[in-house]
Amino acid sequence: MALKLIDHGSPEYHQMVQLRNEILRRPLGLKFDPAELEKEKDEILIAAFEEEKMLGCCMLIKYGPDAVRLRQMAVLPTLQGKGVGRALMQFAENIARDMGYKRIMMHARKTATGFYEKLGYEVTSDEFEEVTLPHVVMEKGLFT
Repeated sequence: MALKLIDHGSPEYHQMVQLRNEILRRPLGLKFDPAELEKEKDEILIAAFEEEKMLGCCMLIKYGPDAVRLRQMAVLPTLQGKGVGRALMQFAENIARDMGYKRIMMHARKTATGFYEKLGYEVTSDEFEEVTLPHVVMEKGLFT
């Protein structure tokens, strides 16, 4: 499995949007807004590949002077629980740390909190609804 940064607008980026749409949006009856996707040109786009096939993806966005926010974490359903998500998270944390960020936060789907807790993330908010589902804020310090 290869982990890499991808460029907005590239063929890999279009594959990323398709994967996120299939896993995160379509099941909720939601679609991406073109303006939303345009804003992603400034984000850190991360994906896991097996040859040319994308296995999973996520992105980091600047969230204050010392933090980034993880968004749009998606792994192919057949590969969930097989280490792809863990590898993506470790890669994202290393990228953020190398860029000088001190912490990562996210709006995690309530159903995914156990996964993130195993990686050292803590729930730091009450439950709230986002994209029709219960979420919580989770955070982790990035120590060198």
